[in-house]
Amino acid sequence: MPVPKQRVVEDELEEEEDEKSKRDSDEAHKRRLERSLEQGLEDTFPASDPVNVTQPAPWHREKKRK
Repeated sequence: MPVPKQRVVEDELEEEEDEKSKRDSDEAHKRRLERSLEQGLEDTFPASDPVNVTQPAPWHREKKRK
């Protein structure tokens, strides 16, 4: 039994709306993250040390020699 043409068009429209909704949600999430970062930077300014985005290398103690 063939699918009515109108139903196919409706399905395509729903998929487009879902994709648009997901893009909008992703963009809103990115904006919230950016605002949080900016707020964190503003809250710590002025600071004596710049913001460090990397972690220091792990430190290992030297083995004791016998």
